[in-house]
Amino acid sequence: MRGAAAFLLGCATAAWASAGVAPAAPEPERVLVGAIRWDAWHGPASEVGLIVERTLAPAHWHYRLPFFGRVTGENAVEVRGNTQEIMDQEIAFAQRAGLDYWAFVIYPEDNALSLALKLYLASEYKHRINFCLNLQGGWEGGGGREAWPAKVRRYVEYFKEASYQCVQGRRPLVYLYSVDGLVGEGRFASWEEARSAFDELRARAQAAGAGDPYIVAQGWSPETLKEQADTLGLDAIGAYASNAGGLGAPYAELAFHTERWWDAFRATGCDVVPLVSAGWDMRPRVETPVPWVKGGNIQEYYEAPTAEELGEHLEKAVTWCRRRPGSAKAHTVLIYAWNEFDEGGWICPTLTEGTARLDAIGRTLRDLGVGSPHGSHGVPK
Repeated sequence: MRGAAAFLLGCATAAWASAGVAPAAPEPERVLVGAIRWDAWHGPASEVGLIVERTLAPAHWHYRLPFFGRVTGENAVEVRGNTQEIMDQEIAFAQRAGLDYWAFVIYPEDNALSLALKLYLASEYKHRINFCLNLQGGWEGGGGREAWPAKVRRYVEYFKEASYQCVQGRRPLVYLYSVDGLVGEGRFASWEEARSAFDELRARAQAAGAGDPYIVAQGWSPETLKEQADTLGLDAIGAYASNAGGLGAPYAELAFHTERWWDAFRATGCDVVPLVSAGWDMRPRVETPVPWVKGGNIQEYYEAPTAEELGEHLEKAVTWCRRRPGSAKAHTVLIYAWNEFDEGGWICPTLTEGTARLDAIGRTLRDLGVGSPHGSHGVPK
């Protein structure tokens, strides 16, 4: 049958050509577009929530406040998005822009940084945008082999959710950042033990009918990422964020560095998930130090992108995937980030910019024929 179909298609093509009618061009490969979520924006629900409010409290950082932020004084703010109403509105914003999924940075279930994921899973609109896990090596290695089975049970239950993002058919998409943190004191005892842990995750997921996870190592060095992916048996490499040490440099330099990275990752022979960077500017965390960042140079940052620059950068990433299907087998790009407001990368609407960044993303995706198929009806405006 396959040979007959090919013969008939060839005959039809020849007939169209002889009649002066060109056959329709094939549909372009669909490329999924995701965005990272780091959800510390919950105020007194945790010390971290209060810390990041303080980083944005100075008046000169108020332009970064998300749509749900509040200026409560000249140098005081509240940035608290941990309500169902706000999550539902975020879903609406993301869906209208054509995003396919959010990659939630994962913390223990009882940690306040897991509140946003719980709100997403509780939303009646969650089918409008998918989700996946963005694991962190330190948390995943924590407790070593003894703690791992409970994590596996939790993650496999997520994989079984109807809105979990899969690639290559039914393979749950998983990102893994800070891979070095997997092994050490109080964590996995060796890289062999870490490898067996991820092998167990694969086996348990497949036994549950959830598919073989497609796991992407994230980091800064292509060569190191390749070694880590080979050691752990991971499927691809990419990045969480991008920075080349610019000193008050234009966004165009950051975009150029990130785009060169895609080819550097590819040169390792690994599959690649290209990163799209919405910026890098940690000055709020340098000016008002946070415990998880050591030191920092107040002069090291990139200017914020215009909406148009961000759209162009995303267009290049999607095109890169389409032109290199053998190196981008997951057919997805990942945006840094939905809501890293004090670290300098965000596409979530803000009080000052409104939806400008998402509007540019939406225009880009529509022009490319890439936008999410979820549709817009039934979502709160």
